[in-house]
Amino acid sequence: MKFRHIACYTLIAALLSSCSVIVPQGTPPGVTVDLIPSGRYARRKYRPMRPTYITIHATENYARGAGAYAHAQMIKTGAIKGRHNAIGYIGWHFTVDDHSIYQSMPTNERGEHADYDGPGNRTSIGIEMCENRGNDRARTLDKTARLTAWLMKEYNIPLNHVVPHQHWLMIRHDDHRNLGHKNCPHFLMEHGRPGAKWQAYLGRIAAYRRALGN
Repeated sequence: MKFRHIACYTLIAALLSSCSVIVPQGTPPGVTVDLIPSGRYARRKYRPMRPTYITIHATENYARGAGAYAHAQMIKTGAIKGRHNAIGYIGWHFTVDDHSIYQSMPTNERGEHADYDGPGNRTSIGIEMCENRGNDRARTLDKTARLTAWLMKEYNIPLNHVVPHQHWLMIRHDDHRNLGHKNCPHFLMEHGRPGAKWQAYLGRIAAYRRALGN
């Protein structure tokens, strides 16, 4: 997901549903829960979700200070509009930088981060990795891998259901909407597609998942 122009927002200056939906058993280690208010912005409508995928993004927002907290505040206050999606705002579940993780939506509620009304939004937990100036990418990648492994265990999500944003743009959508091309997360893609770098990253996630046990 691209946020090249988010630096203009002044925010940069300054992580109970129905019984039919999975209810989280706890909070991932090291996560600050700072949810978008229920009934507002990306949670304007209650849309339950049973997560079966995890979608990994990169913000492409390089402004100084545009870390996990800043992005969490932007979606918490409705600063990022989604003019072409069903709810009018962008929203995802977790934002990760090199020292923190913020949760902005419950993992059993649908976000707007992948493919409008497609299966990416309907079935996946969205994780955004920060790229702000001064952020340590290696640490951000590692924290994201650990978070992903925890979510895999919590929701019994297999490794082949951990996908890059680009995954959802390569499949046919029933509404025939043009989703464009998002090379996301760009630093893990090769020529706009998952390749060796993505497979190596999945290997790291798999190692963390094994370390968590059954």
